[in-house]
Amino acid sequence: MIKRVAITAMAFVGLIVGAGFASGQEVLQYFVAFGNFGIIGAVVAAAVMMLSGMAAVQLGSYFLAGDHSAVLNRIAHPAIARALDIGVLVTLFSTGMVMFAGAGSNLNQQFGFPLWAGALLMLVLVVLAGLLDVDRVTQVIGAITPLIIVFLAVAISWALTTNTTPAHLMEQASTSLSTTLPHWTVSAVNYVGFNLMVGVSMAIIIGGSQFDPRSAGWGGLLGGIVYGALLVGSAIALFVSSARVGDDDMPMLSLVNEIHPVLGVVMSVVIYGMIFNTAVGMFYAFARRLTVRHPQRFWPVFAASCLIGFALSFAGFRTLVAYVYPVLGYVGAVLIAVIALAWLRSRASIREETGRRRRLLALAREAGTPTGQRQFRQALAASPLSEEQLRAALSEELTRAGHVEHGAPTHMAGSPDRDTADKLR
Repeated sequence: MIKRVAITAMAFVGLIVGAGFASGQEVLQYFVAFGNFGIIGAVVAAAVMMLSGMAAVQLGSYFLAGDHSAVLNRIAHPAIARALDIGVLVTLFSTGMVMFAGAGSNLNQQFGFPLWAGALLMLVLVVLAGLLDVDRVTQVIGAITPLIIVFLAVAISWALTTNTTPAHLMEQASTSLSTTLPHWTVSAVNYVGFNLMVGVSMAIIIGGSQFDPRSAGWGGLLGGIVYGALLVGSAIALFVSSARVGDDDMPMLSLVNEIHPVLGVVMSVVIYGMIFNTAVGMFYAFARRLTVRHPQRFWPVFAASCLIGFALSFAGFRTLVAYVYPVLGYVGAVLIAVIALAWLRSRASIREETGRRRRLLALAREAGTPTGQRQFRQALAASPLSEEQLRAALSEELTRAGHVEHGAPTHMAGSPDRDTADKLR
């Protein structure tokens, strides 16, 4: 369970910490531009994001969702669910597009490469990653995340320990930065809304691949805590350094370059990896949603979406962050309310279903007896999910845990037979 919680947490952080966050440009425009009040806004945003992320991942696990619509259709009025579904789809595509722009800006600032070169390399990597299944995608996203956490921590520590700028000059420099948002309170809500729109689809898919809602929830919570700490730390670091790096496309990268040029090169590569994380997550979830009824079309849709996003990314990284993100954030504020209310209403049901699934796993691993078979069938019937969906998820869970031999769960009373289990693989 601990390993799965950690993987989920790192995947969640990796989804959200994309080009905008890892570069510092996102934090600069949303929080630093409001001076001291912007730091308060960052703290508020971190707390809300932590709870929202946990709720999204756990709801995905509770409904064993394969895409975000499977949850939205169950927790919201049909009209609202449809509107949010469209909003999430637009967000996924738009954010993936921004990631291509960020990839170009990253290699351009650090190495002087043409903007198209970094974006084209990212396009190739993302399209190839689309050939992987959701578990592999989750592992890829989570594996790169610890690196950016380390580098952001180093950059934050450097900025705070070497700063000599007087407080009044820091406030003056930060508030002179441009932002399209009207007030720090609006900015905080908008930021969480946007990031939830960005992460909710893939977070639900990651949660939906986990049989145990409790461990999924802990993973989302831990990921939210890590992300919140990085957000507040980055906001403070860029606030005290805004006079030096406020005009750069990648201000956090500029801070690391101040420490040592070699670290700047490594940081650039790590940021590129985080951009890759977010781009994969966005286009993967986007294509999964569009092909939910025709999964065999997934990769062609995925590849075509990436190509279109690449073509549209040349509007410019800073411009896209300034104008695309806030619009999506206002839609995301509605999503926050819907998910929060659904999670609050479903807490008792989630706890009950968690216990039921653990009971099913225990019964599945025991030798078949008439009593065990009856209890197994009763537990299946009591679940709010369909028996077919629950059986399939149980078979996958046992396979993942190493309890399936030759494609069928051993001793699984009342479980799918060997032929059915083989089809589920």
